[in-house]
Amino acid sequence: MNLRDIHTPVLLDRCLDLLAPALQHEGAVFVDATLGMGGHSEAFLERLPGLRLVGLDRDTDALRIAGERLARFGDRVTLVHTVYDGIADAVARAGYAAADGILFDLGVSSLQLDEADRGFAYAQDAPLDMRMDQSAGTTAAEILATYGEGDLRRIFERYGEEKLAGRYARAIIAARAEAPIERSGRLVAILQAATPAAVQRAGHPAKRVFQALRIEVNRELSVLERAVPAALGILPVGGRIVVLSYQSLEDRLVKRELADASASTAPAGLPVELPEHAPRFRLLVKGAELASDEERAVNPRATPVRLRAAERIREDA
Repeated sequence: MNLRDIHTPVLLDRCLDLLAPALQHEGAVFVDATLGMGGHSEAFLERLPGLRLVGLDRDTDALRIAGERLARFGDRVTLVHTVYDGIADAVARAGYAAADGILFDLGVSSLQLDEADRGFAYAQDAPLDMRMDQSAGTTAAEILATYGEGDLRRIFERYGEEKLAGRYARAIIAARAEAPIERSGRLVAILQAATPAAVQRAGHPAKRVFQALRIEVNRELSVLERAVPAALGILPVGGRIVVLSYQSLEDRLVKRELADASASTAPAGLPVELPEHAPRFRLLVKGAELASDEERAVNPRATPVRLRAAERIREDA
């Protein structure tokens, strides 16, 4: 299996352009907080010969594959099995006081989507696992077996922004009374049967439910809510962060954190902004950048991406 044939890193050149100014010096530390199969990291290590990498992933399969891919870079690479809200501790354990550049490529990875038996894809029948770290945690099947109707509705509404959340929750409760819902094919059939024909024509009825289950299984939003401030906290002046988001809930959270970090904290009405109230970061792109039409054509997984980036301009007060 050629990794380059199955995984094209999203917005690779743009990520390099944005992060390289912080990573040019000898011994610069780059944290790939969502290592996956190592496509972004490989390109950074090739382009910047003085670079040191700390690669994080909760998925042991991804760490193994990336480790093989990046082995030729020797001691320039440190890989850590952790969820990315553990970024500060991982960098410290790798022996570094700070990170000069940080990349988050959020959401489900190419590896997880392409491995049918992980249960992430509604188009393939597989056990309903959905854990990014298969060594720990609750599976999607266990959530479907144990959550009450109200809790299922809540996660479908909150994490899937699903208008038919209540209808789907009721259908799942009724179906599991007959037999456990353990495979993606059965869940898809339940959702399709509960979906009015007019709605089915508007898109696959399982898409948002599968997204919601995946976020709940992996606690993705609560992890991200901790991870972005933790990442900002280990950037020195001149350090940069880039975040790639693939759905609106992630992007709104990232937007809020970066907006707060790049805003003045001066009370309204002060005639002069004191240094301690000055913004700690500056935004490197206006709003959220999208993939070009050319990139979307070559790499369809780039279609929903939203890129945001910032640079630290002063230390915390």
